[in-house]
Amino acid sequence: MCGFAGFTGIIDQREAVLHKMADRIIHRGPDSDGYFIAGENDGDAIALGFRRLSIIDLAGGSQPMYSDDGTVAIVFNGEIYNFMELRDELIAKGYVFKTRCDTETILHGYEEWGEGVTEKLRGMFAFAIWDAKTRTLYGARDPFGIKPFYYTFTSRGHMIFGSEIKSFLDHPEFTPRVNENALRPYLTFQYSSLEETFFKGVYKLPPAHYFTFRDGKMTKTRYWDVDFSKKTSLSYDEAAEQIDRRVHESVAAHRISDVKVGSFLSGGVDSSYITAVLMPNDTFSVGFNFEKFDETSEAKELSERLGVANYLKHITADECFDAFPTIQYHMDEPQSNPSSVPLYFLAQLARQHVTVVLSGEGADEIYAGYEWYDETPMMRRYKRIPGFLRRGAAALSSHLPYFKGHDFIIKGSGVPENYFIGQALVFPEDEAVSILNEKYRRGPSVHDVTAPIYEKTKGLSELEKKQYLDLNLWLPGDILLKADKMSMAHSLELRVPYLDREVMAEAQMLPASYKIDGHDTKAVLRTAANKTLPDAWAHRPKKGFPVPIRQWFMEDKYYNLAKEAFTSDAAAEYFDANALVKLLDDHKSGAVRNQRKIWTAYTFLTWHKQFME
Repeated sequence: MCGFAGFTGIIDQREAVLHKMADRIIHRGPDSDGYFIAGENDGDAIALGFRRLSIIDLAGGSQPMYSDDGTVAIVFNGEIYNFMELRDELIAKGYVFKTRCDTETILHGYEEWGEGVTEKLRGMFAFAIWDAKTRTLYGARDPFGIKPFYYTFTSRGHMIFGSEIKSFLDHPEFTPRVNENALRPYLTFQYSSLEETFFKGVYKLPPAHYFTFRDGKMTKTRYWDVDFSKKTSLSYDEAAEQIDRRVHESVAAHRISDVKVGSFLSGGVDSSYITAVLMPNDTFSVGFNFEKFDETSEAKELSERLGVANYLKHITADECFDAFPTIQYHMDEPQSNPSSVPLYFLAQLARQHVTVVLSGEGADEIYAGYEWYDETPMMRRYKRIPGFLRRGAAALSSHLPYFKGHDFIIKGSGVPENYFIGQALVFPEDEAVSILNEKYRRGPSVHDVTAPIYEKTKGLSELEKKQYLDLNLWLPGDILLKADKMSMAHSLELRVPYLDREVMAEAQMLPASYKIDGHDTKAVLRTAANKTLPDAWAHRPKKGFPVPIRQWFMEDKYYNLAKEAFTSDAAAEYFDANALVKLLDDHKSGAVRNQRKIWTAYTFLTWHKQFME
């Protein structure tokens, strides 16, 4: 696990600039660094900088890495879990390997297969390859978006790129400016939902894409996608057996390391299953001193049953608010999922003992674990009404003023395109628009963001449409963003065995009835997990990673912190500041529970202070 930064074109003191860019992300790779600078004119100039966190081949895996003739150079962040099989295939074709690390497999794979190398990789990755023969920069991002890749273009048409946006701050031709279109959808989604980031002109390479940059022109290509079109012939019990075998195989692949490997452990099924299969020496858990915000007792009990050590920490409110500016700095963009905060402290705790952890991200998206995927008994009864009548009622209701039962009728249509935006909905869209100043109301609507994704789901079931949206929007934009940034803030490699191409290839064929059975979400995964886990862990209801922000903002100390931010000059630039303060006052009085809205606005203003003030 590492970080890289680079740019094309000639600038003054480019070696010194490159070093500063790499130093800015030293947290991603504190063990060593490396640099490659070539070209004497704008057309063939390249600068690649690298920071390494040593995991595999500790002595021989330095980067940048070069082809035998020196014409191809690579910087790579991630892990390739099938690199030994690919290595054997490439050796059979005549390639000579000088190391036993996965980076060299991508390098020779590119020489052999060109842009098609991404289709062969099983793992998490973002990389950039410079091919001097064709004067082409080629790069890619893994299928799920586990590892980040950002890029922007200078006024002279040159490309700046890297693992984190903050490294761009040290390039003399980059000026940080707020993307005026990002704030409106953020208030609803709670994360940066656009391809263009909160930094104007800075973009995320989408998951499952590769790019080429040649002669000042960039092209992007999608090389992989989820396919729900085919269904398994396996019975429910056979499918559970298949899942259990695949999870064991994926965990075995993800545990390959030359350093210590542990696991994150909550009280839920996802991380508990991974832990029970991995059987690490150490597990790590965090919680708060509020009963319903603490699963550490369940985690500790499971660790004791498994005979492994459990390290746990209870976090205070003061610790969270003191660390929050640092958290938003590491996040690169505003992200108001409250679980980012305990995840930061969880990674900090784990790094005191191990360098690599396995975690349970992705199971909810793949196997349908979220409550929003399920239906209430009343909704199931309502859906016995013929679909054309329900859709007609929903169409009529959508044009009427709000009334009791309005949302129920809309959801009862069975058309998620009209109501489901993913696992977070903070400010309803009309409220988000009303609380913003005019200049910032012009960003894309929620429909603008979701419609291109839903366009690819025609013919799928209602559940699969929701899953596909979350796999393409919520998972990379929220879950995986915070997983990468919070772990790398502490130089910790986080691996996610559920988010594996082989796991997905089987899971995408499961019928909806195996995932949601009327009693449980991700039912077939729970059945599979129950082969390894006790009933209490396999069937425990999902809690997420709850954070007591509602209680915090009712206390004077944290109310005042938020009020100071809401009455600042920055707040007045973007928001109706009086409306923000009213949200806060109404919450403190107990009249309305506004904690998520308060936290989302507070997060943006905290981020803004880190990068723009």
